[in-house]
Amino acid sequence: MISIKDLSKQYGAVKAVDQVSFEVGRGEIVGLLGHNGAGKTTLMKMITGYLEPTQGSASIGGVDVVENRLGVQQQIGYMPENAPLYEEMAVQEYLCTMADYRGIPKDRHGARVLAAATATGLTTWLTSPIATLSKGYRQRVGLAQAILHKPDVLILDEPTNGLDPTQIVEIRGLIKALAQDSTVILSTHILPEIEAVCDRVIILIDGVITKDAALKDLLAADTVILSIPEDAQGAADKLRTLESVTTARMLGADPQRPGFTILSLQYQGDTPPIPEIAALANETGWQIGRIAEERPRLEQVFGELMDAHVQRSNAGKAKEVAA
Repeated sequence: MISIKDLSKQYGAVKAVDQVSFEVGRGEIVGLLGHNGAGKTTLMKMITGYLEPTQGSASIGGVDVVENRLGVQQQIGYMPENAPLYEEMAVQEYLCTMADYRGIPKDRHGARVLAAATATGLTTWLTSPIATLSKGYRQRVGLAQAILHKPDVLILDEPTNGLDPTQIVEIRGLIKALAQDSTVILSTHILPEIEAVCDRVIILIDGVITKDAALKDLLAADTVILSIPEDAQGAADKLRTLESVTTARMLGADPQRPGFTILSLQYQGDTPPIPEIAALANETGWQIGRIAEERPRLEQVFGELMDAHVQRSNAGKAKEVAA
């Protein structure tokens, strides 16, 4: 559905987006995650045809963005970070105006506006001036204009930015519902947003993709936390003898159980080796205080990628100075 190949955008000496490539299939909900200034908005503007790339290509439904910008924009619904709303207009008036811009025939305006308002929970507010709406409902208006023409692709830039917790939950629910009929790319720097909404995450750091993976795979458990008595002799070495255990390291005293220590065990394979660990503990006479899988959080994954990126960047700068 979406094909991005070696897409770059350069402003003078600064590369805002650097040779980005990825594919998005029909029906996916993909989160574009990155820190502020990572290049997310620039990338989205190139995909939607609002910015021309310095190099590379982007196509939607087989239509090239540079060669046929209008052909691409007919297929997408775009909600920029600060959606341009005409506050003096009533919601219905604004949506009818946007339907005109989208080329929807006037005899179909009513049906399309009602469908978009129903999908976004705006039917009660159709006659209200946009200026009187809360920020959460203005975001709903931005979403409604993006889906008026029943697009195949929805591109949403920071859709919950500035909303309160209740509004965030509501907008997340709306996005999930809208994704039943459209492919969705949403950008955010808010980690829980990705975990709550997306099937897949693309992590962008300083204009470069550092990770592209299904969320379930990225956050798959590969660690077991084990609590055993502090006087267990050679525990880490013995645990490493298990075939599926790749590393075993002591983390220190167990705060939940005095006299016990915690070990972190990384394993390979799809199933945590809890039965094998329990059998070894029984064989060696260790009492198990607790044992459980530990799943990484997206915050941890993102932090590790940021640290690695900074280290590579610093090493590159050091080489330049040395040269």
